[in-house]
Amino acid sequence: MAVGTEVAHPVNILDGVSKVPVAVSSKERGAAGDNTVEVAAETEANMVAAITTSCNVTEAGLGGSLSSISEGCTDETQPVTSPSTSVEKVDEKNDEEPVNVPDYVPEYRSGGCAERGIRRSMEDAHLCVDDLEESLGSPGAFYGVFDGHDGEAAAGYVKEHLLPYILGDASFPTAVEEAVKNAYLELDKKFSEACRLDDSLSSGTTVLTALVQGRNLLVANAGDCRAVLCRKGVAVPMSRDHDPSSAWEKSRIESVGGYVVDGYVNGQVTVARAIGDWHMQGLKEEGGQGPLSAMPEIQSMVLSEEDEFLLMGCDGLWDVFTNEGAISFARKQLQRHNDPEQCSRELVVEALRRNSQDNVTVIVICFRADAPPPLVVLERRTTIRNFCLKKMLSVQKDIDIAQASASERRCVV
Repeated sequence: MAVGTEVAHPVNILDGVSKVPVAVSSKERGAAGDNTVEVAAETEANMVAAITTSCNVTEAGLGGSLSSISEGCTDETQPVTSPSTSVEKVDEKNDEEPVNVPDYVPEYRSGGCAERGIRRSMEDAHLCVDDLEESLGSPGAFYGVFDGHDGEAAAGYVKEHLLPYILGDASFPTAVEEAVKNAYLELDKKFSEACRLDDSLSSGTTVLTALVQGRNLLVANAGDCRAVLCRKGVAVPMSRDHDPSSAWEKSRIESVGGYVVDGYVNGQVTVARAIGDWHMQGLKEEGGQGPLSAMPEIQSMVLSEEDEFLLMGCDGLWDVFTNEGAISFARKQLQRHNDPEQCSRELVVEALRRNSQDNVTVIVICFRADAPPPLVVLERRTTIRNFCLKKMLSVQKDIDIAQASASERRCVV
């Protein structure tokens, strides 16, 4: 249940060429790719010519260290770089009138898969609703992953009732974020009442949901399930794990009289937020104010053409996958068959192959009809010429002597 840390990789510079992977279509590749290399090559040639004219530069230092120039003739060198050339934006000017392009609206396609794994019972549940237009009056969808513990009742209860609670809240649809928070808390309260009437229901569940309205994506999370968006091949976190040992959750727990021991809230449960668990003493208070809170964290964004799919999974997936690793794996599968349900199944199978010790539940939601485009490496060339300090001083000395000799000859004449 540890939080996955994702670090963007810096651009590597080798032999004067920086390579950056970018998802582009074949049309973009043909229109701009060759021009990039030609412009960069011309820039490099002009710089080399100018440098060579000034002094006798050796080529032996190419590809050397980028540290400061030292007193002696060593391998430590100082780079001189040319401006990089970018093809990310191409301005085209013409006299034709602009064509009115309709606003982008994503196409929702999804698939889910859940497996018990090595556990004795299956306590997870998930929900995929690709078409909410009848309820919303406009294109929309709803998805949820519910990771139960101490039984399956809480996960099943939330799966059945959460969406109706959101759509029926007085704040919906004018204040969607408020409606979602209200629904989580109200459902938690109703489940406590159900458990008082029937002790066999006593259990808890983490809750991760994604509500899409047109281009608007709202992800709500209470627990350690996780949602990650794929944007042109890059993993964009849409939730964070509610680990009791994390600084922000530990502070919240302690502020309401709770405590964390060895990663357990009040020594009883390993997640800091969940719906249910009313049978555990001293953990829950109505309104999400107790050490174990049902209040979700919200992340929202406006989808664009660059957003390819959303990956949602319980901790059984993220125990053996990083954000980047899961997105890369899923993207390759979608490029092969473009089937989100098959992709979710392949992620589950791979997680179990990697010895995940928990139930594994995955949902893949695609926002486009076609498969993700291939990633093409665009080369952005920079010129790096290394100078030996002693050689430069020697060249400067020869120039000074030559200038002095010419001056003396003019005086004699």
